[in-house]
Amino acid sequence: MKFKRNLLKKKAVTIGAVLLSLPLLFGFKAESADTVSDDKSSLSAQTSDESTTPFKGNINSTEEKVTTEDNPDATSNVEEEKTVRPPRRIEYDERMLRNEAEYKQYLDQFEGRTVVDVKFEGASTSTLPAVKSAALMHAGDTFTTAAALRDINSIQGIGYFYDAYQTFSEIPEGVIITYHMMENPVVNDIVITGNTVYKEGELDEMLEVKRGAVLNGNTLRDNITAMVEKYHGDGYIWMKIANLNVTDEGVINIKISEGVLEGYKVKGNTKTREVVILREMRQQPGEPFNAKLARRSMERVYNLGFFEDVNVKMLPGMEPDAMIMEINVEEKRTGTFGVGAGYSTSEGFVGSISISDKNFLGMGDAVSLTFEKSANEHDAHGFSFTYRRPWLDRRETAGTLMLYHRTYQYYDYDTNGDLKERYMRRYSGGEITLSRPWSEYSTNYITIRQRKDDYVRHVRSGNAGDRSGEAGQQWRDENFGTTRSIEWQHITDTRDNIYNPTTGDKSVIDLELGGLLGGDFKFQKISIDNQHFFKAGDHDQVWAWRGAYGWGRGDMTEFNQFRVGGQGSLRGYRDDQFRGNRMLLATLEYRFPLAKRVQGIVFTDWGGAWNSSFLPKGGDINGSVGIGVALNTPFGAFRLDYGRGKQGGRFHFSIGGGF
Repeated sequence: MKFKRNLLKKKAVTIGAVLLSLPLLFGFKAESADTVSDDKSSLSAQTSDESTTPFKGNINSTEEKVTTEDNPDATSNVEEEKTVRPPRRIEYDERMLRNEAEYKQYLDQFEGRTVVDVKFEGASTSTLPAVKSAALMHAGDTFTTAAALRDINSIQGIGYFYDAYQTFSEIPEGVIITYHMMENPVVNDIVITGNTVYKEGELDEMLEVKRGAVLNGNTLRDNITAMVEKYHGDGYIWMKIANLNVTDEGVINIKISEGVLEGYKVKGNTKTREVVILREMRQQPGEPFNAKLARRSMERVYNLGFFEDVNVKMLPGMEPDAMIMEINVEEKRTGTFGVGAGYSTSEGFVGSISISDKNFLGMGDAVSLTFEKSANEHDAHGFSFTYRRPWLDRRETAGTLMLYHRTYQYYDYDTNGDLKERYMRRYSGGEITLSRPWSEYSTNYITIRQRKDDYVRHVRSGNAGDRSGEAGQQWRDENFGTTRSIEWQHITDTRDNIYNPTTGDKSVIDLELGGLLGGDFKFQKISIDNQHFFKAGDHDQVWAWRGAYGWGRGDMTEFNQFRVGGQGSLRGYRDDQFRGNRMLLATLEYRFPLAKRVQGIVFTDWGGAWNSSFLPKGGDINGSVGIGVALNTPFGAFRLDYGRGKQGGRFHFSIGGGF
């Protein structure tokens, strides 16, 4: 018997023990000679030349006449011949281990004898060549116990037989070995049930078991294992083979249980409505549970920004092989309120008030309102209002409305970082943005924008002087007026966490066309921006890389041009220090934890903006290096960077993450 193979390589797999004990797989019943008897029987045999010590063990014996093709007269020398087969084993226990030792002891009596003949019974013409190749002890060889056990193990391991055993006939010339094999049925059909994820044809292609051929149990086992691994690899980790059997007629029945998601349960939400969480789920109840979709669902819930933590627990469902996905959330503050006041010699007293909530009324809507007022209407004042509704319909169409009317003090610098002029700028207008997912990770955005820019008054002269008079009329005509544009964006975002990513990418393609709906300026802009994140080692160390390029033409004002400088582009330089119709940016950051909720950053920035040629010239690109620290607080993320370029060093403060 196949002791070593079965005892040392016994596997616990979901396809069931039927694959390890093929006699149980089929509907066959073993003959009485195949059963294990607890009663010990003695076997004694004598020949005209020698006698053997009786073997006493848990085996069965029969007596029969044996003839061989090589020695047809051998029967004349035999008074009594014996055939012995090893004990069959259905369960593995200490008794069987003892039988193995006894069987080896029995085989030892043939040690050193000559193998007179090797016979094969029960193998068809299609499987016989494989059997003969597996039996390496041939007629004329010297019998050894190790070789006999090796050969029967090899024959059993072929996979074409649900049972196989040896019998031995001892004659004066030596020993005759006969292999008895019970062949598996011919496969007439393969029936797969319970599958919904893959069609039967797709699963059938995974099976190398062919109709019309003798069933190979090894091949079937490997194919079933590959099928299970296919499901599990695609995220259906609860899939298992519920039943597998082969009928006497050669029909293989494979019943699949895919593991159904019975429903959801949400816990921990006090402000956020349950529908806001459940609409982010990538699976519907009644579908096979998929771990990848569950992970993606949790990413989407966390990226809402409403929760400090999100956890999942799987609970058993009411139905067999069904489960309930319990989502536990820990809410955080989503609303802010601020009041500010200040005084400057140019603007006098200035007061401001702001209020915002990115989970307004627990419905997931975002609302923001800022109001600013100064003593003089020509000084800083105005308002900005933003409202975003993330789900306008079942197709996840989102809408954003922005209205603004603000007057503020603008600092205009040249490429050397020197002040050109400080003046009051007013911009007013609004934007409407509609977006809809293109795929799970990609979204299209359409924005219609109208903005009017005005030069209000001169505040302080720089190297450009006072441009509020007639001398600055051409500059004002070229840069102030009404802009009407349509902007299209395609954003693909695979980051695992949009607030503190460790893996994934964010890619943005941006096209803006000005003048299609009228206005004072006609221009075209296109840009490509890619951010890539990957882990640098253990303990949340991350490499972050960004590259961007922009190209534009037409009547582009200074406020419609590409602007480089400051936080988010080129640190170590002033905000918007470089402006032009072309733009190039490159950033590399190494992020590492300093403490809980505190992250350190080492970075280098390179970039610039220019007005002509597709690629920059030597003086168009500037660089910087620096360090920073990021804090994640209950009130939001804050970041402070210090960058140093060729014009010196600067601190940059921002709310939110990098890039």
